[in-house]
Amino acid sequence: MFIVNTNDIPGQPIQALGVVTGSTIQSKNIGKDIGQGFKTLVGGELKSYTKMMDEARNIAMQRMVEQAQQMGADAIVSLRFASSAVMAGAAEVLAYGTAVKYINN
Repeated sequence: MFIVNTNDIPGQPIQALGVVTGSTIQSKNIGKDIGQGFKTLVGGELKSYTKMMDEARNIAMQRMVEQAQQMGADAIVSLRFASSAVMAGAAEVLAYGTAVKYINN
């Protein structure tokens, strides 16, 4: 599946099929939370949370692609990500875009 964050695919006529989304809510276990809490005292990257968010983006994107495939899409344009905290230590990641079909001339 071809995925871009632009509104079109240069040189390729497309027809919009509709909005597609994928999401996941991820959290770390209490032990990791405590360890990362101590890290905030000295500063620096919270690598455990960075990894969690990378994994969440990948899951959300895969779910979005699966939805686009079910619609018969060839590509997704206007890819965007959003995230929000749903509770302490848990975050939702949402991937969304427009599923499109290539128009053959």
